[in-house]
Amino acid sequence: MRVHVTDLRDGDLLIRDTFNDYGLHVLSKGTTLRNKEISMLFQHQIDYVDIEIRSFDKPVHPAAEGSTRTIETSVSPKWMPTVKPIYEDTIKGFKSLFEQAINEGVIEEQAVKETFQPLVDNFRMERDVVSMLLLLNTKDDYTYQHSVQVGMLSFYLSSWIGYSQEEAVEIGQAGFLHDIGKCRIDSTILNKPGRLTDEEFNEIKRHPEYGHDIIKKSMDNEIAAIVAAQHHERNDGSGYPLGLKDEQIHPIAKIVSVVDVYSAMISMRVYREKRDLLQVLREIYRMSFKELDAKTAHTFIKHMIPNFIGKRATLDNGKTGVIVMTHPTEFFRPLIQIDDEFVDLTIIRDVDVKEIIL
Repeated sequence: MRVHVTDLRDGDLLIRDTFNDYGLHVLSKGTTLRNKEISMLFQHQIDYVDIEIRSFDKPVHPAAEGSTRTIETSVSPKWMPTVKPIYEDTIKGFKSLFEQAINEGVIEEQAVKETFQPLVDNFRMERDVVSMLLLLNTKDDYTYQHSVQVGMLSFYLSSWIGYSQEEAVEIGQAGFLHDIGKCRIDSTILNKPGRLTDEEFNEIKRHPEYGHDIIKKSMDNEIAAIVAAQHHERNDGSGYPLGLKDEQIHPIAKIVSVVDVYSAMISMRVYREKRDLLQVLREIYRMSFKELDAKTAHTFIKHMIPNFIGKRATLDNGKTGVIVMTHPTEFFRPLIQIDDEFVDLTIIRDVDVKEIIL
């Protein structure tokens, strides 16, 4: 069937080769359309494509007040039944590792690999990472979920930076274990809902040291041990436990630091009602000029921002539209379709995105 590019869905299948107005081949017949491919169609100013008829057809953009097109959010994505059990099993696996570290002071290296590997095998980068983490995230088991998310995102980010698949898996495992030292923190402190006292926070600040010790005793994995020790260090020396600066911090610890901040900020523990993910990425961008490594943080933002393509955005002038393209350097100034008009925020500088509606 023939559809306008604004009505494409993640997973649609092209049934004909696609060319732009200059005759340049853009996408081949049989291509499964993801965010990257849909963005390419917009960039080449292609209006219509031919896709395989969907087994069931619901409007991707049902009518909503104040906008002619919105994004369907009530239907669970097709990957959910497959991915959710794996995610939950990984959380259970990390909980077992956490409890083993409490009871025995060590963890089993093979158990780490067997717990983490299904994430690598089933969570692919072409998925909508933003929505995926939000849909899977719950208020329960924060420490365990956070560790799973940091492992996933460390794998993604290291791949985006240019590490090999094998190296990315190792870095993902290091992210997965970054908070294992929290097993030595009293649960009343770890799960305290209110503000920590200075004494309690000083104890929390010892978890990198505890994690380094547990990993060194458990396995021959220097990277994981360093990441556990350094993931709260900051480029300007404001971090802990040692106040390391710049090149004193291992580059892989810098990777985990970025995704650690992101996961913590999007968690339901921090944003219990409403999570403005664009503001989270803006905060990471702000931190990239002092606390976080700039190249690492900007690579993360550059690859996360396209996940907003196809989602609704409210502008600070009150208008609402659909993000159709993002910019590779002006991260927070996308191209937005409002009714039949395209608004390029890289050109219109007096308007900003106020909120992404997920």
